[in-house]
Amino acid sequence: MFRAPQSVKSPTFSHYLAVYNSSFFSRRPFWTRRTAHSEKMSPQTSVEEFRELLNSSNRVLALCGAGLSAASGLPTFRGAGGLWRNHEPTSLATPDAFEEDPSLVWLFYAWRRHMALKAKPNRGHYALAELAKKKENFLCLTQNVDGLSPRAGHPDEKLRLLHGSLFDNKCFDECGYIDRNNLSDPVCPALAPAAGDYPPDQTLPLLDPEIPLPPVKAEDLPHCPNCKTGLLRPGVVWFDEPLDQPMLEEVDHWIKQGHIDIMLVIGTAAVVYPAAGYTQKARRRGAVVAVVNPDPESASGLSEKDFFFQGDASEILPRLFEGVIGEMDEHGKIIHPVE
Repeated sequence: MFRAPQSVKSPTFSHYLAVYNSSFFSRRPFWTRRTAHSEKMSPQTSVEEFRELLNSSNRVLALCGAGLSAASGLPTFRGAGGLWRNHEPTSLATPDAFEEDPSLVWLFYAWRRHMALKAKPNRGHYALAELAKKKENFLCLTQNVDGLSPRAGHPDEKLRLLHGSLFDNKCFDECGYIDRNNLSDPVCPALAPAAGDYPPDQTLPLLDPEIPLPPVKAEDLPHCPNCKTGLLRPGVVWFDEPLDQPMLEEVDHWIKQGHIDIMLVIGTAAVVYPAAGYTQKARRRGAVVAVVNPDPESASGLSEKDFFFQGDASEILPRLFEGVIGEMDEHGKIIHPVE
């Protein structure tokens, strides 16, 4: 049975959403809400000027969201009408849902794992990984759980997975066991129906709500090899769960260590806490904010010293970082490194 942590004091994922939704009527990014005067300012758009800034920078913080993985062809887990087999996807992302029907939740996440494994890192992932290798004082915070940044070779010590990973499995009874970076597909034989591939013109039976779900017994799901009693569950942060407090403290410590030269905001509007606060914190440390996003609204509130690059991160990031990482080919390989 699920037991809520008794000693956790950090706010939950749902709490951060509630704070955001109750505090602001606008859906614009939290960090862009500035004065009327600042709204009239236009951010810089020069690639050359950004390259000069990046070349001379020391401490760089990056915050990444789903837009980073868009070019990898990773589909949203939401189907027609925003549902997954007539379920709200968020309703399956809770401890209560897992306790009530672990087979259903595991089928949902086994399918997401399968789709993420089929996807490949794009040039944006590779560019960030190369920048992390070149810049000693670089830290990337990602809200993505798809595992594409690690697969692109991003150094682990310079990457923080704010919302966990689809490829980590941990004990639901909280004995402390974590099976990290498990790339098995399916994660166990009983979940094979979620790992099937069909032609583009055919629908995976699992996704058709008119077709009954395949029977999956709880005893056939992954079990914890440590305590022998609990089920393993996906290692992502669910609603009503706290984010990893030691990780958050570690990120705050990094931010407070000194001046931050650049804050990169990539493929996200940064509207979910605590991610929404990181740009504010970086600004207070002197950071120039550089936003990469297809949505022009993401430029709202940026000052004249900031940068905005509208478009796909997979195309823009290699260009922005070229002065540091060198020229990248269409497959994400560096073909002309910087000497």
